[in-house]
Amino acid sequence: METARIRRLTSSRRKSSSSSTKRPDVVKPSEPIVANGKTTTPTTTATTEVNGHLAPPAPATPLGWSWRDFSRSPSPLGLIPIHRHWRTFVHKHEVPRKALHVSIGFFTLWLYIGGTQTGAVAPWLLAALIPIATVDYLRFNFPSFNRIYVMVLGALMRESEYSGWNGVIFYLLGAWIVLYFFPKDVGIMGVLLLSWCDTAASTFGRLFGRYTPRIRRGKSLAGSFAAFLVGVATSWYFWGWLAPKTGPFPGDETYPFMFTNILRLPSILSDALGLSEAQASISGNLALAVMSIWSGFVAAGSEVIDLFGWDDNLTIPVLSGIGIWGFLKIFG
Repeated sequence: METARIRRLTSSRRKSSSSSTKRPDVVKPSEPIVANGKTTTPTTTATTEVNGHLAPPAPATPLGWSWRDFSRSPSPLGLIPIHRHWRTFVHKHEVPRKALHVSIGFFTLWLYIGGTQTGAVAPWLLAALIPIATVDYLRFNFPSFNRIYVMVLGALMRESEYSGWNGVIFYLLGAWIVLYFFPKDVGIMGVLLLSWCDTAASTFGRLFGRYTPRIRRGKSLAGSFAAFLVGVATSWYFWGWLAPKTGPFPGDETYPFMFTNILRLPSILSDALGLSEAQASISGNLALAVMSIWSGFVAAGSEVIDLFGWDDNLTIPVLSGIGIWGFLKIFG
């Protein structure tokens, strides 16, 4: 009896001592856990490791990759050193990145004024795409190389690109698609809308988005309205002033413009309404105004649409090209 009693007492003391021991790595159910930008309250105890910064997202699939990885949403500070030292200039407002983004539009116009045809530019974009994608592949497999890469080009990166594909890859791919597959003016407009409207939407959305309704996550009415206005201005400038002042160029017979300052109703619709050809068409500044307004809507819409979570450097020029080409195919 005494032996059994001693055993029971010893067992109860061990349980009491183990339950009273504090474990710093155990998180109580009432304590929220912050992981990848989301705050959750667990219902059971969990073990966490805190490093002071946000860890890169965990793999969404057994293979460690998901088509959602094409998203380039910005993440909090901590992964790229220069973002910690220049929080407002580099991280919050992304000034170096936006300057590069905008400069591509001016470079496109410089090539156009010089008489370079879109068919001659597309192979160079594809040639640049291969080494840049190769460098990203090396970054993913060699962490030391990635750290050096980030130290050199971190000011032009978003933190989601630390362990994700570089946005330049999608920029080149989107520009190549619209310049190779669409008519000359539609391709150029696709690149210009990507370069300028996307930057305007991001800038004004961050400045004034809190004061306007949210269209979807990360997209506000302020940003979309800015993209619309810049799209209208870009269209008017290119088709209404630059193209008439500088063109035509040698080779334009091979790469003709799709918009020629004339818009008309489809014949099936004009016949049904009993309209003559003159009554069913508009030209000059009126046609230019309609084309510019439509381009603004296309720019704003392509910037808002989330197409499978893909990078908008790819979706904006492609969707813009499809929208403008489709409109001119019907009314051009």
